[in-house]
Amino acid sequence: MPANVKHESREAYKASHTPDKIARRLESGPGSVYLKDFVYGAVDGAVTTFAIVAGVAGAGMSAGVIIVLGFANLIADGFSMGVSNFLGTRAENQLREQTRLREMDEIHKFPEGEREEVRQIYLNKGFDGELLEQVVDVITADPDQWVDTMLQEEHGMALQDHDAGKAGLATFVAFLLVGLIPLLPYLINWLSPGLITQTFLWSSILTGIAFFWVGAQKAQFVNQSKRIGGIETVAIGGFAAAMAYGIGVLLKGLIE
Repeated sequence: MPANVKHESREAYKASHTPDKIARRLESGPGSVYLKDFVYGAVDGAVTTFAIVAGVAGAGMSAGVIIVLGFANLIADGFSMGVSNFLGTRAENQLREQTRLREMDEIHKFPEGEREEVRQIYLNKGFDGELLEQVVDVITADPDQWVDTMLQEEHGMALQDHDAGKAGLATFVAFLLVGLIPLLPYLINWLSPGLITQTFLWSSILTGIAFFWVGAQKAQFVNQSKRIGGIETVAIGGFAAAMAYGIGVLLKGLIE
């Protein structure tokens, strides 16, 4: 990396770590990131739809069957995944709230036992002696902070809710948008017959590009090489598609 780029990065980090900016950032708290929900829907949408395309193509069935089954998968499976993610995320939020209420009740009924839990948590972090007791006193002086500490340290939970509606919607929309890509060559040929001569080849190419794009987008959020992230996703999706195509070929005789 050139020296001037490193210098600019250091200056940018320094500017973002002034006391007032740190205070504002911590006060606002961490925001929800829906990357996992989007990637989950996008990858599964492309995998399942292209698996249908590959399986039907391997079985030698018509393009019309591919379109019908593909759209049925897009709507039904996409909706199912979105709803499942919504319900799962809401369940996590409800579990966090129930755990919070239980911890608050335990603090009210057994304060000394809960203080000892805090003491042992921070003892394991390297605090001891008078400093350890000061930390325990500060944390247990505020019931809300006390409960937050128990949620994070004892139960390993995040403090913020993840919006279940947005999580489910992100999964559903990603599933539809990326899952539609394997069907595009067949839809184009349906609208303009004969325009694309090798529909399965183009479906494979477009799906591979979609896989790579999703993997690259994921990679930039997790400090991973875009190339590695893209290749990783292509490999996973390609393996699933290859299995579907092989099953289609094997079962072709039964259909005939």
